[in-house]
Amino acid sequence: MTYENIMFQTEDSIATITFNRPKALNALNNSLLTELSQALDEISANEDIKVLILTGAGEKAFIAGADISELATCNSLQAKVFSKKGQAVISRLQELSIPVIAAVNGFALGGGSEMALACDFIYASEKAKFGLPEITLGIIPGFGGTQRLPRLIGAATAKEMIFTGKMISATEAREIGMVNKVCPPESLMAEVLKTAKEIAARGKVSLRAAKQAVNSGLNVDIVRGCEIECDAFALCYASPDAKEGTTAFLEKRKADFKGKLLK
Repeated sequence: MTYENIMFQTEDSIATITFNRPKALNALNNSLLTELSQALDEISANEDIKVLILTGAGEKAFIAGADISELATCNSLQAKVFSKKGQAVISRLQELSIPVIAAVNGFALGGGSEMALACDFIYASEKAKFGLPEITLGIIPGFGGTQRLPRLIGAATAKEMIFTGKMISATEAREIGMVNKVCPPESLMAEVLKTAKEIAARGKVSLRAAKQAVNSGLNVDIVRGCEIECDAFALCYASPDAKEGTTAFLEKRKADFKGKLLK
């Protein structure tokens, strides 16, 4: 499929989606969100893809936010439709069966931070900036920011960011637990790819089970969370990967995982 607002490529079981509206600092509009959803359909249907990386075109921005030219013309109903669409598409990253890494190379503001927060974890350039500045426009985050940010960094720190609309550096984001790793700009993608390749060497079935167990467990008490983990652990044994992994360990060799989700 041909895309106009994103670039989509795959190599060695790793897919990369690059937001590609550099003149608009990769701002999110309806067309980009539609194309992102289509690309996620492609990824979901491809058993060979084990990891997804998201990044932004150019040196300035990951995603600078939602496209203000579209937001400025919205009435209440249109705003709700736009918010619902953004939430639905971004939530697909969290629901995707494979791990998703955000490689934040510049501004990740508003919808950009919300996009990154829906990924499994974030690596950031030293030049990256994060923030939810919607309050300065007389609105609030609408793509999940008021829900995911407090769950990740705690309610008080999230409220400070949301109420003030301030930007924080990559280093500050790392200190509050929003970002996993901060890298020099020139080595960001190399570091992300290194981790992505390490993950891609694992079994796809167990990766899915681990992601689902963590995500589902965050919304329940510890007893129910452990039940979810137990079920996910047991289901791993429906895949030949469990046998391959334990056998490889005993035979002191590298495991060759070939388990599938769809076949």
